[in-house]
Formats: sequence, structure tokens, C-alpha cells
Amino acid sequence: MINNLETIKKGTKLITKQLGVPTNAVAMESIKQGRGFKKVLLVDVKGSEIGMFDEIGSIYVDDIVEVL
Repeated sequence: MINNLETIKKGTKLITKQLGVPTNAVAMESIKQGRGFKKVLLVDVKGSEIGMFDEIGSIYVDDIVEVL
């Protein structure tokens, strides 16, 4: 579990694992929602780093490996 998930805001750089290998991504929204945290986050994934397409989509927060 990542310790600093509460610091994720729009524009925060992340490393995610939903494509099978760690990939850079940029958060498109804040993780905070009301009094708690979202379980799904909208991100811009840089899939071109691993030979796939760059996509904007939702990922589970559990797929976040690191907050940069």
C-alpha cells in the first residue's frame, strides 16, 4: 500500500501497473472525494513507453505503484 495516496491531485505524476508492466501516468483528478478517497481514478497513461497507445481512462487505486 502506498503511504502518500492522499497527496494525489490533478497533474500528479504516477507509476501504474494496470498494463502489466510499470508505466508512467498523470492523474487527471484528485483522489479526495467528500470525506474519503476514490477507489477508481481517472489518469492519462503513457502507453507509448511500452509500445502501446497513450490513453486517458480510469484505473483502480490498487494499481498505483508509486506517487512521484
